[in-house]
Amino acid sequence: MSAQLYARHALLPDGWRRDVLLEWDADGSLTGVTADVNAAAAAGVEVAQYALPGMINLHSHSFQRALGGRTEKAGDVKDSFWTWRDLMYRFARNITPDHIEAIAAQLFSECLRHGYTALCEFHYVQRAPDGTMYPRPAETAERVISAARLAGIGITMLPVLYSYSGFGESPLKPEQHRFKTNPQEVLRIVEALEPLRDAQTEVGVAPHSLRAASVAQINEVLVTLPADRPVHIHIAEQEQEVAQSLNWSGRRPVQWLLDQVDVDQRWCLIHATHLMRDEVDELARTGAVAGLCPTTEANLGDGLFPLEAYMAAGGRFGIGSDSHISQSAVEELRWLEYGQRLQHLRRNIAVSKEQRNVGDFLWQSALRGGAQASGRPLGALAVGKRADVIVLDDDHPNLYGAALDEVLGSFIFSGNDNLVRHVMVGGRWVVRDQQHVAQQAIAARFKQTLAELREFR
Repeated sequence: MSAQLYARHALLPDGWRRDVLLEWDADGSLTGVTADVNAAAAAGVEVAQYALPGMINLHSHSFQRALGGRTEKAGDVKDSFWTWRDLMYRFARNITPDHIEAIAAQLFSECLRHGYTALCEFHYVQRAPDGTMYPRPAETAERVISAARLAGIGITMLPVLYSYSGFGESPLKPEQHRFKTNPQEVLRIVEALEPLRDAQTEVGVAPHSLRAASVAQINEVLVTLPADRPVHIHIAEQEQEVAQSLNWSGRRPVQWLLDQVDVDQRWCLIHATHLMRDEVDELARTGAVAGLCPTTEANLGDGLFPLEAYMAAGGRFGIGSDSHISQSAVEELRWLEYGQRLQHLRRNIAVSKEQRNVGDFLWQSALRGGAQASGRPLGALAVGKRADVIVLDDDHPNLYGAALDEVLGSFIFSGNDNLVRHVMVGGRWVVRDQQHVAQQAIAARFKQTLAELREFR
């Protein structure tokens, strides 16, 4: 297979360039990115009209993909994140490692077809249904990594520290016992996953939240975790969570975390929806990434992240699909911008002085934030980065006659057709003509899993 791709138009770190020759090695890393190449010099090389760096999905609970559409029926009380969580707990209690692997493979194949080439898995189903640890403590995490390798997506595995049900070290509820881990157990899982680390796989850690992990526990894990590994945490997702934090500590969750823990560039704060202006500024100063999941945040009624103020403070952000009611990078970015428009009653908000095109600003910003949060060399068509490339469908009417500075705007904000034609991960084509290379086999196993899980209703 040729280790070259000739792009008539490629999105490089400094913007769109023409006649770009991409070259990569057997390990799947880019070794050459050369613009303004004479077409004759690229004779015999596969040609793409529009080539982009693949997007990074920085927040995933893969097993929740099988829950999609099953929680959209109103209950007897006002529905909220908390009533949804109860449904999710009931769903999770019957999932086996085989189910976890099958669901993840389906999700990953869908993410690839919609432009994600890497993913961060916030993984907390660690124990058997009866609450006991599996003989291999990393059993379920290994299954998710196996699914990633089958689908061909890059992965950052984040075993979750989950010890309590609420602030003040409240005991776990029975329905949470499948998620239970203490610092020693999480570090044991990280150690067990060490042999699986490679060019496509990284391993970090994720304190679930300040509700589920104490500051002392978080610091205990950080002392042992290698200093270059990513650390993710849910924080300030819901107003009720903020109120509980204030009642317990006298401080809001982000304030409490930043006061007690050395948060730096390896951190990713997931959601961070409900922030005061001083928290916005302090979070931006840390260099950490805000992990935004607009479709899930909308589905759960979380609220809207203060993106405009955060951008003004120089904050970094990326996107994730979280509960996977959508697997589309385009939809996450579209609703990130649209939420701001609805909130501020204006248009074209996600821009900077240097970049006035909303689509270009969103894609490039989310690439940088996602790459940082993943702890992997991603997010750019540049030498030393992974050869993770998506090729757009230049035959689609939405891109017909588009100027280069209109391509990403059309991709993100025009219609609902999937404009991703081909996808390469680590120098290997995993999607061709919008079909995943193992799509049928993966889907068949997923359907069987759904049939088995629905028997437990």
